[in-house]
Amino acid sequence: MANRRDFFKSFSKPLRQTREETPLLVRPPYGKDESLFQSECPACENKACVASCDEKIIFIADDGTPTLTFRENGCTFCDACAEVCESNVLSLEHEESADYLNAVFRISLEACVAHHGVICYACKEPCIDDAILFNGMFNPVIDDERCTACGFCLSRCPTQAISFEVFPLLERVEN
Repeated sequence: MANRRDFFKSFSKPLRQTREETPLLVRPPYGKDESLFQSECPACENKACVASCDEKIIFIADDGTPTLTFRENGCTFCDACAEVCESNVLSLEHEESADYLNAVFRISLEACVAHHGVICYACKEPCIDDAILFNGMFNPVIDDERCTACGFCLSRCPTQAISFEVFPLLERVEN
């Protein structure tokens, strides 16, 4: 028999359980939409996209789909993953996602040493798109117009002041 505390806790729970949302993952470039990753990638046996990545940032998530990690490197948009993808989930024809990844990067003002008067260009030096701008010698900001979310800055920051937010891949509107 349930005790009084359990009885009252039951009122704080929703009446019906809602399906847990799947967390969004950073996808390799050249992907068209999330539904292709979910339907095609788990059945792929060779996972050629992982082996093709010279930067070693593609790995297979728990759901069997490719995702990126920026712990040591970033994406150079070299085309290799798209060239080896047999199911065309990643394809050079998907021009709408050939130049960026589905994430937005931010610099924490509290954690960034440059925002506290220390000369540090650790994030700017590896930025292949010159998207990290400095106001003088200090106060770096990421220019969202230039940033491709390649991730090179993330692993280089000595204080882990750079973070990112993943957004869903946009489905291409057919005309």
